[in-house]
Amino acid sequence: MQKRTLFRTIRNYVAALAVIATASALVFAISYTESSLPWTAFLTGVLVAAILAEAVRASRSEWLLMRRTAQLAAIKSKLEREALLRKHADQKNAADRPRLQIMDDSLSTMVALFDTKGQCHYHNRAFHEWLGMRPEQIDNHLIREILGPKVGAEIATAVRQSLDGQEVRYERTQAMANGALYHLSITHIPQYDEAGKVNGFYFLADDITDRSDLNPAQTSANEQSDTGNGHQAGQELYIDAFSEQLTGQKDAGKRIITAIEQGEFRLFCQLISPLPPNSVGAAHYEILIRLQEEEEGLLPPGAFFPLAEKHGLMPYLDRWVIQHVLAWSASHSRKDSMFFINLAAATLGDPEFPEFLKSTLQEYEAGASSLCFEVTDAELAQRGENAAEFIRQVRACGCRVALSGFGRDNVSFDRIRGFQVDFIKIDGSLILGLLRDPVNLAKVSSIDRVAKKIGVRTVAELVESDELITKLSELGIDYAQGFGISRPRALEE
Repeated sequence: MQKRTLFRTIRNYVAALAVIATASALVFAISYTESSLPWTAFLTGVLVAAILAEAVRASRSEWLLMRRTAQLAAIKSKLEREALLRKHADQKNAADRPRLQIMDDSLSTMVALFDTKGQCHYHNRAFHEWLGMRPEQIDNHLIREILGPKVGAEIATAVRQSLDGQEVRYERTQAMANGALYHLSITHIPQYDEAGKVNGFYFLADDITDRSDLNPAQTSANEQSDTGNGHQAGQELYIDAFSEQLTGQKDAGKRIITAIEQGEFRLFCQLISPLPPNSVGAAHYEILIRLQEEEEGLLPPGAFFPLAEKHGLMPYLDRWVIQHVLAWSASHSRKDSMFFINLAAATLGDPEFPEFLKSTLQEYEAGASSLCFEVTDAELAQRGENAAEFIRQVRACGCRVALSGFGRDNVSFDRIRGFQVDFIKIDGSLILGLLRDPVNLAKVSSIDRVAKKIGVRTVAELVESDELITKLSELGIDYAQGFGISRPRALEE
């Protein structure tokens, strides 16, 4: 290779010397001819001009060759880099696939991805189960075929706005085939290609139906309209049908009580890490609950919480969780840890809960500061007085309180005036778009700034990447939680 390069370097010089030598010989021969001096000068000039033209042409050819060689080398290097990046991306996708499958199976939010033509390219388990359709009835089908022509026409404006690059939020009431009416909070999030052009949108739907409507208080027939009766009856039929399908029994309430008594529920925990990640401090965990199926599978909360709420069993289930967490903490000498426990709305209004909490803490000789009860921002808005009294009583016992889902609809600190909370958990919808949406970044920064002024620590939810962890650390967020920090694991491990 070195010899070939050396030859290409000197061959033009050799050719030029040969031409000069030949020209010199020719000029010497002409000078000894009998031709006149003008004629000799003319021939000499022509010869020199030809030699110079040939030298310029050869030099230009060499320059072009070198330029093409450099371009080919750059293209080859770029292709090698792209191949390496693609290989790394494939490896990352393969590593992320199990995590995405877990999210698909356990996420209660209904998620689907539609392209600019309205064709579905992805949906999660909650989406097809809620619609009562098989996956093949959704994949590669148009949105109007999936949701029906009427619904497709009603949300057409929102779809068009999302394809124009706008994030759209709205609420609608959806009538199911079995007559049930559900209230949904829907968000359209545009998806962009590498060139920054919108090539589709994510359809996210959350069931925000008031669960108290599923078991309404008895009222006289004169106080209810025919429409109201039909609405309640439709919801009851839907929940009852789902209960029988899930448990195999018509009395799902007894089934859930049996599951609690026989230990069929499983507790999991997910690490809540201080930021930056190398900070030293006591471990915090959020407690998660799953129901054991006959086939050794686990049902997520979205599958059995509606049943427990309908039959008024959520306070019973919440107490079971608290007892088992304290028992586990005492047996494993983990009294320095803090456990975040989500409580149902019915528990917030349970007048007997504070007394239960005091006696349970005494029974297990546990430090009250190891428990942090989560109250959602929505519950705080809807049940202000009950929530305020609940917070006062559990703090009087020495427990902590966290406000979860903060900033999901809007960022307002007005609701927490007069409430003493120890943590604010920033909703994952803000965290997921933090790196690409300057509005989300501004919201998260303002939440942390105000929280620090009032002495409240902040926790970022749904943290999924190292880039997010770095950015949150820069903003001064106190804690982070999500698959980028740790996956949930069984509490017994």
